[in-house]
Amino acid sequence: MLNPMPKTFDYNPPREPWLDILHEDADIVVFIKPSGLLSVPGKDPALFDSLQSRALERYPGAGTIHRLDKDTSGIVVMAKHKGAHGHIGKQFEYRQTTKFYIARVWGHVGADEGLVDLPLATDWENKPRQEVNHERGRASQTRWQVIGREAEATRLKLIPITGRTHQLRVHMNEIGHPILGDEFYATGDALAAADRLQLHAAELGFRHPNGGAPVVFRSEPPF
Repeated sequence: MLNPMPKTFDYNPPREPWLDILHEDADIVVFIKPSGLLSVPGKDPALFDSLQSRALERYPGAGTIHRLDKDTSGIVVMAKHKGAHGHIGKQFEYRQTTKFYIARVWGHVGADEGLVDLPLATDWENKPRQEVNHERGRASQTRWQVIGREAEATRLKLIPITGRTHQLRVHMNEIGHPILGDEFYATGDALAAADRLQLHAAELGFRHPNGGAPVVFRSEPPF
């Protein structure tokens, strides 16, 4: 049984580093988003601080192409101009990018690899939570590989085939291995095992908008 959704949202994003830049050129900027920072501003003025708002202070006109959950850390690419935005945006739309995440999940995962194929939909009574729903859910698939085993947790490489909201978090919880520190889906010891969501966007690859050459960016998880 999941914990009740909180009625208030206490937003205290990290201040340092203000912007963590992995790569910059004439067309794109690649950031490492910290856990706890929104990718884009929320509707409430108290939720204005975000990776996008910070990026715009330094790079006027920078455009958000994709997002990570507030509590997920890792690689985010932004475009410096409309041409780059359209070029990379289409790659995300047509699933032509490559990416994987690193996660620490609760318990011992028995097999070495597998596929989760469960449709996801918004849990309207507990929004923004998502849920497995075989009637109205959208097809969602995640591949996983074990890369390390610990005393009470397993370190996984997660490869999303689709890109649904909270997909990795819900899929891991549904197979009995919630991501450590996940305030939305983990409970008990799994929730208490970490002071942040143990999920990090560790690699992102796409064709560069200037010339189309493949580029790959990597970031080690801070956990």
